Amino acid sequence: MSQTLNADPQELAKFSELAHRWWDPESEFKPLHRINPLRLDWIDRLATLKGKRVVDIGCGGGILSDAMARRGAAEVLGIDLSTKALSVARLHAMEAGTPHVEYREVSAETLAAERPGEFDVVTCMEMLEHVPQPDSVVRAAAALVKPGGWVFFSTINRNPKSFLFAIVGAEYVLRLLPRGTHEYARFIRPSELAGWSRAAGLDWVQTRGLEYNPLTDRYWLSDDVSVNYLVACRKP
Repeated sequence: MSQTLNADPQELAKFSELAHRWWDPESEFKPLHRINPLRLDWIDRLATLKGKRVVDIGCGGGILSDAMARRGAAEVLGIDLSTKALSVARLHAMEAGTPHVEYREVSAETLAAERPGEFDVVTCMEMLEHVPQPDSVVRAAAALVKPGGWVFFSTINRNPKSFLFAIVGAEYVLRLLPRGTHEYARFIRPSELAGWSRAAGLDWVQTRGLEYNPLTDRYWLSDDVSVNYLVACRKP
């Protein structure tokens, strides 16, 4: 794993500027609030969160971390490199009285060196496409999970359709996200993520697509991984 900080200062600044809006369900983070029940239920069906030790890589303001703690996880550690986002996450946990969740400003690689094999579940959602070395994060996730544990990723495929839907459609036409949220060159093909996962010693168990219909304003999971997709892996 890289000893340099695997982060893009521009990406950190971008999300830090919006940190105070993380928990506003009508803000720029509205899509995350809308898809959170879908991804939470999917993770829980496969890994059964109750009583598990979980680390959420790239937790931002804690939307998924908070939900997993409320679902019954014994311990949820949300990690991120955005000081402002973590402050918002801690404040929300305190105000909402969320049990068994804490947040720490640390990279996945550093935590993996400190606490290898300590977690039953590792999540890294909507984060890989924002870092310079996503394969390094995959290796860190694999190091953090214990044998038999689960690792979950979600990201965006790289193809003409994803450019049209995730950037042109979501950022410019529908304005679901601020312009500049994503860079097409950083999108990740499933074959690339599969290669990194296998190299890190993870077995792919399931892949799901995440779709959105702007006419009905509905999100759902499907078998179509051509744009947004989620991956469940397991460590032998």
